[in-house]
Amino acid sequence: MEVLALLAALAAIILAWSETRRVAALKARLAGLEQQVIALREELRSDPPVRPVRRDAWRPEAGAPAAESAAEPAPPSPPEATGTKAPDETAAAAAPPPVPPGPPSSVPPVRTAAATGAAAQPPAPVSAPEPERGFEERFGTQWVVWIGGVALALGGIFMVRYSIEQGLLGPGVRVALGALLAAALVAAGEWTRRNEVRLGAVAVPSAHVPSILTAAGTTVAYATVYAAYALYGFLSPPIAFLLLGVVALATLAAALLHGPALAGLGLVGAYVTPLLVSTEEPSFWALYLYLIVVTAAAYALARARLWRWLALTAVCFASAWTLPGIAEAAVATAVPHAVYMVVGFALAAALIVAGLLFGPTAEPDTVDEISSLSLAAWLVPAGLLTMVSGHDSVALSGFVLMVVATVGIAWRSTAALGAVPVAAGLAVLVMAEWATETRLDSLIAPAGPVAGAVPEPVRASFTLHLLAGFGFAALFGVAGFFAQGRAARPVIPQVWAWCAIATPLLILIALYWRIAGFDQSIPFAGLALLLAALFAVATETLVRRPDRPGLAAGQAIFAVGTIAALALALTMALEKGFLTIALALTVPGIALVERHRPLPALRLLAAAMALVVLARIGWEPRIVGDAVGDTPILNWLLWGYGVPALAFWTAGHLLRQRADDAAARTVDVLAILFTVLLVTLEIRHLVQGGDVYAVPRRPLAEVGLQVAAWLALAIGLERLRLRTRSIVHDLGALVMAVLALAGIVGGLVVVANPLITGDAVGGPFVNLILLGYGVPAVLAATLALVSRHTRPMAYRAVAATAAVGLTLMWLSLEIRRVYHGAVLTVGPTGDLEQYTYSAAWLGFGVLLLITGILLRSQPARLASAAVVTLTVAKVFLYDMAGLTGMFRALSFIGLGLVLVGIGLLYQRLLFPRRPAPAPAPARTPEGGAGGGV
Repeated sequence: MEVLALLAALAAIILAWSETRRVAALKARLAGLEQQVIALREELRSDPPVRPVRRDAWRPEAGAPAAESAAEPAPPSPPEATGTKAPDETAAAAAPPPVPPGPPSSVPPVRTAAATGAAAQPPAPVSAPEPERGFEERFGTQWVVWIGGVALALGGIFMVRYSIEQGLLGPGVRVALGALLAAALVAAGEWTRRNEVRLGAVAVPSAHVPSILTAAGTTVAYATVYAAYALYGFLSPPIAFLLLGVVALATLAAALLHGPALAGLGLVGAYVTPLLVSTEEPSFWALYLYLIVVTAAAYALARARLWRWLALTAVCFASAWTLPGIAEAAVATAVPHAVYMVVGFALAAALIVAGLLFGPTAEPDTVDEISSLSLAAWLVPAGLLTMVSGHDSVALSGFVLMVVATVGIAWRSTAALGAVPVAAGLAVLVMAEWATETRLDSLIAPAGPVAGAVPEPVRASFTLHLLAGFGFAALFGVAGFFAQGRAARPVIPQVWAWCAIATPLLILIALYWRIAGFDQSIPFAGLALLLAALFAVATETLVRRPDRPGLAAGQAIFAVGTIAALALALTMALEKGFLTIALALTVPGIALVERHRPLPALRLLAAAMALVVLARIGWEPRIVGDAVGDTPILNWLLWGYGVPALAFWTAGHLLRQRADDAAARTVDVLAILFTVLLVTLEIRHLVQGGDVYAVPRRPLAEVGLQVAAWLALAIGLERLRLRTRSIVHDLGALVMAVLALAGIVGGLVVVANPLITGDAVGGPFVNLILLGYGVPAVLAATLALVSRHTRPMAYRAVAATAAVGLTLMWLSLEIRRVYHGAVLTVGPTGDLEQYTYSAAWLGFGVLLLITGILLRSQPARLASAAVVTLTVAKVFLYDMAGLTGMFRALSFIGLGLVLVGIGLLYQRLLFPRRPAPAPAPARTPEGGAGGGV
């Protein structure tokens, strides 16, 4: 190790010596250039004076990371230059090669007397293109310098940490060495910067070494002062605050000279320092004092240079340091954490928010992302602290103060308006999470005969809940109302209006949940009615005002709030299931308001409310749980699904009057869905005796009714889509048809088939067979007829085939019911029964043929052909071998007669033989007609 250290020292000495020679060479070259400049100035004295061109100092764009150019002051204004050559060509040739373009040099361009008279207007100077830097140049001039700066800062911090762990040095020596290291790094950075300016080396495209050294020095200085205060107790809080402020101000001043490189590195180092230098007895007060000073310095620097990235970084780091405090506040006091958040919020408001106090200039009626984010980043941890600490009085007070300040700041400066919805949402969450205090002494029985003589126990404490809720609601409601018409851009009053109606409504719901537990409550219903009246008055007041940007939207939004509050009042005054009804009724109300106030946000809100109703149904499909009722049809399913379905049909019609967009289609889809759910669940409730979750006991009845209902819905949607031309109704009709087909194939043919299940079907003719197969067959045939001229042939063919198949099953099962009784699987199948099947099928085929001829329907005639073919196959394949005696003969005779009759029908009515054309009369060779004497 000693040999390696010696070799490293020798290498360092050699490198230093070579650098010294290089500096000497640069000094000699600079002296030669100065002599040339003096000689040229002597020549210029005889020339007439030339008005210099004014050239402003270069200022970096806000947030630009150009540290090299930021480090130099503006050069003096040079004389006006032309494109002619200087007379001293030899001196120009002897000059060093041109360096890549950088900041303006302090040596002015020269023009001669001849050149002065050659041109009246000087052309723009042409600079040589900057050569592309390769990997080696970037590595040697930039990357190693950056990594070296980070290594210096970490090395100083780790050295202090190592000395602490090993006990090598006393606390005083450690602090002194840290201070010396910080001073040495800062001095080295300043010396390097001044030498660069003196030697003109700032134009070299490399990482800015002075800023790296200075940043490392400031980071070590932060760590040293923090360790002297928090670890060793050398400094009292005022002295520590003073020293940390000095270091912060020094960093600020250095960053003004060295550019954003120093600001970024110093800021990260300052915020990471408490993680690297730790103690066994941490103090949140000391930590927050340190962070406040660092944050204030960062905010001030970001404001001075208008570096948005620095402001955003400082906000993120400073607010992230609240997370350990939030976790600790759950078991300890919340005072230091609340104080830190309030101070951080105040610093952001004073220095970052545009248009407020010391913040940058704000654009009129423009929401600034950095301004809004700087406040929201402190509101979020404040809200979390309030909830985690169990709504501690200090934490709650700090949160309320910050929410009120946010509304006031946004009222004063529109740049911070983006933080208002965040504050409103957090206020609602805090109120919703704030559980009422249930006291154990409320379990004591009343005083009885001595009631009034002794104090009664308090059942629950919710006075503070109501006061806080009313305060938040009034704050956002009043501010949102009076903000209407104040801005030139419509979006500004719209944000205020949404916060004005949403916050009071949501807070009222939160209080209703926490205090009344979503049970029926007339007092809360009265509060909802009062809120509806206030919103209605606000709407009417805005209608009477002169037209201003966003005022029409504000009227619509407050009208929506009125409808929502009325629906909420109904919910609170009635039973739990009415919440679904109330929410659903707001959808057509919003659509009606949108009909008169065309605001796109209202259409989206209507769709969103419809989705909320869907989510409510998904949470409890029975609406009111087990209390759905046993009465068929007239139960809670009718109200819970029927009213929303009717509301959605109405809202969809109103929304489609203006545009068939995504919002209107969403409501239409939900209208179809709720209608299908209503019919399906009512059928299940009817068949299963009121228990919609029961295992099916009578599958044929339920499946038959479901298939019939789905086919009826498909028919209705087929008719409706012709009037609305809506793609939703078109697809809905197809979906219902497919669902009915699946029920036919999977349910009626397989699962619920009485030949498979062995269930009783009831009496003759009017029984479950008619319900399960006859009624769906008629509806399937109706669907095929309705879609004759509107659907492709394949669709109609499937519908006709389903109708024919269901009819055949109905005929066959009814015949079997006649011969076997209610249970179709009991008893053998005789010859007469088999003959009856053949005769019925054949008669059905003839009936289909006649229907097809009368309606001129080819699908019906093809279905007839299919049924007749099936009958022929049965007669020849089964009856020939299975029947005996007279029944076999009658089967073939009847089949033959019917087939001949069918042939005659086809020949006479469908494809009659046309008479042959009369032959042309023959002509004689003389041209006369022949054929007689």
